[in-house]
Amino acid sequence: MDYEALFSEQLDGLREAGNYRVFHEIERKQGQFPNARRYRDSVEIGEVTVWCSNDYLGMGQHPKVLGAMHATLDSCGAGAGGTRNISGTNHQHVLLERELADLHGKEAALLFTSGYVSNWAALGTLAARMPNCVVLSDALNHASMIEGIRHSRAECLRFRHNDVAHLDELLSQVEPGRPKLVAFESVYSMDGDIAPIAEILDVCEKHGALSYIDEVHAVGLYGPRGGGIAEREVLMDRIDVIEGTLGKAYGVMGGYIAASKNLCDFVRSFASGFIFSTALPPAIAAGAAASIRHLKESQIERTRHQNRVKIVRQRLDAMGIPHLDNPSHIIPVMVGDAHHAKMISDWLMDNHGIYVQPINYPTVPKGTERLRITPSPVHTDGDIDKLTEALSEIWGMCALARVPMAA
Repeated sequence: MDYEALFSEQLDGLREAGNYRVFHEIERKQGQFPNARRYRDSVEIGEVTVWCSNDYLGMGQHPKVLGAMHATLDSCGAGAGGTRNISGTNHQHVLLERELADLHGKEAALLFTSGYVSNWAALGTLAARMPNCVVLSDALNHASMIEGIRHSRAECLRFRHNDVAHLDELLSQVEPGRPKLVAFESVYSMDGDIAPIAEILDVCEKHGALSYIDEVHAVGLYGPRGGGIAEREVLMDRIDVIEGTLGKAYGVMGGYIAASKNLCDFVRSFASGFIFSTALPPAIAAGAAASIRHLKESQIERTRHQNRVKIVRQRLDAMGIPHLDNPSHIIPVMVGDAHHAKMISDWLMDNHGIYVQPINYPTVPKGTERLRITPSPVHTDGDIDKLTEALSEIWGMCALARVPMAA
């Protein structure tokens, strides 16, 4: 078997389809986000403005976050020293879990090394260890949720995206008394749409199903204290498991679940993804806790963020640049072709220092390729002008279709 030829052939297939991913090498400039240095072959070649970061609020640069991390690094050192079971449970982990439990109004929380791992480990453990469990999964759930459900080997029924009636129909076909777990997201990261959470919970309660919501693209951004869409809609107390991340709006890294004390202890005791993973560095945990504490009290970042999103949408509408209309902070600019999406992304970077990553298959269906724009509170009016004018210029150069302004 010629393994190298096999690898090369499949990579060439990605390139021909326009789906081969190229990583841009950048270096964020402390205190100057969204500006970053750009490198090629480890040589600095210019500066860019980042428009596709999931550091939605710029908290990765916030003085309170950096201060907490510096202080903890000086007092605790670099690493945690092991898994949580073997010498790795640091005081900072305990404090962070308390902050997270308080944020979501739950008895307990459990930390993981990433949002991917928290979904994979929690869903995989719950579905596997509840005898004869059946999982009801939204058709557009994130890969981490899908992998966790697959790992569990539990029966899985997919309900049409955000289709409450279909979920109800499927649950009605499951025998009474059988363990049921409904897994869905609040904000879906590619289209930016929001789940009908209250209606989904009505169906869960009707059929005695455990509810599991992924709020990774909502925590920090929505709700009076940043608890997510469920907090904004006063629904957190009705949800059994709330999963979130520390690597997006909170600006650091890590994932977590918040739930009852027994459920968190259950996952802690049985999830291999928790048991065998080295714990987060204490400085990371301290930075995350500082970010959460700040956003529980401050509305400045959320208010400014929503303003920036609104203005970008208005400018795109005025120029006829097609983008998905949704109620969230995610702005998908629709291109519809993988080669065009990559070409536009490269042109924006090379000619205007604007970094927007193209999103292609398999992340999104073929024919829906896009640029995923994520405004932040620290993008200026000048940044917005530069982005939208550059997009209008390349749209004209490519003779791409524009959309008329709504009456």
